[in-house]
Amino acid sequence: MQNNKRLTALDLTIGSIFIALMTVGANITSIAPFMVIGGVPITLQTFFAILAGLILGSRLGAISMLVYMLLGLAGAPIFAQFKGGASTLISPTFGFIVSFIVIAYVAGKLIEKKQSFPMYITAALIAMVINYLIGANWMYAAYMFWFDAPEGFSYQLVWYWLAVPLPKDILLSIGAGIFAHRLEKSFISKSMFRNQHNQNAA
Repeated sequence: MQNNKRLTALDLTIGSIFIALMTVGANITSIAPFMVIGGVPITLQTFFAILAGLILGSRLGAISMLVYMLLGLAGAPIFAQFKGGASTLISPTFGFIVSFIVIAYVAGKLIEKKQSFPMYITAALIAMVINYLIGANWMYAAYMFWFDAPEGFSYQLVWYWLAVPLPKDILLSIGAGIFAHRLEKSFISKSMFRNQHNQNAA
């Protein structure tokens, strides 16, 4: 086991790239206003969190998402709508931010066990399901215990709300799996970091 191996300069660089991608993905509607559909902003956070796990592996992928969350909690305006600060901890949507750490780890762990095209797609979709389960349950708990719930609020209503971005996230998760698998076959992936992280996970 080499999981305690120190992070290299390459690890830190690639991890930083994914933190930047998460920031862009969270606020993509500021760059592309047309991605607001029916008043609902379409973000790319789930896509990049899954991609972090598939490309960086479970350890570095999860660390990158953890750093993203900590930077946002420290006040950096990197969450959706350029929000940040400790107050976001009680936000009904903070569960999704927590889930990014989990799904990057799970997606990476599955790929470390088997690197096949079906597994890339499966890992991405499993990660997306975990993202929604954690996010939905956090949102329900937030409205039930510390946030003012709208009239007629219920657990079913939470899932009605999440049904809006669900098709987008299914397609993007599949896209993440396809992209990561193609990158895995590329010279860049093999020579730069994938083999290194497989060794770390051994």
